[in-house]
Amino acid sequence: MVIFTTAYSEYAVEGFNIKALDYLLKPFSQERFLQAAERAKKEMQGRKNTIEHNHLLIRADYKLHRIEFDDIILIEGLDDYIKIHLKNKTVITARLSMKGILEKLPPALFIRVHRSYIIPIKKVKTLYNKTIQIEDFVIPIGDTYKDEVNKHL
Repeated sequence: MVIFTTAYSEYAVEGFNIKALDYLLKPFSQERFLQAAERAKKEMQGRKNTIEHNHLLIRADYKLHRIEFDDIILIEGLDDYIKIHLKNKTVITARLSMKGILEKLPPALFIRVHRSYIIPIKKVKTLYNKTIQIEDFVIPIGDTYKDEVNKHL
């Protein structure tokens, strides 16, 4: 959220074009400032109350798959493709990078533990040495990601 404060009124239209929350033209009163701050507070509250998606939409095999976050066991990277391993033992292979899929996943639920693996945090069974066990999978923890893993697990 952005509230612009400036002495130049000619930029007001551009501010709203980039979805600014408010535009305060200097000099502005404390009352006007508090009005903008209250608007920001309401907007933030509204964003918190919106229902967040609990699924992912992935295009693979000429179809659009709806994948529930709870159904994901792990995501495995293979060059320009990813394999999404699901609860029901099915695997969906899609043309997407690890970075691309990570941007679609909520950071509170998923973590990248290796350059080739993203896992759901709550599905971790055990953490032993430099590996994580999720169901029947034993996933290595990459040196680059070990600090992040230790912070979240």
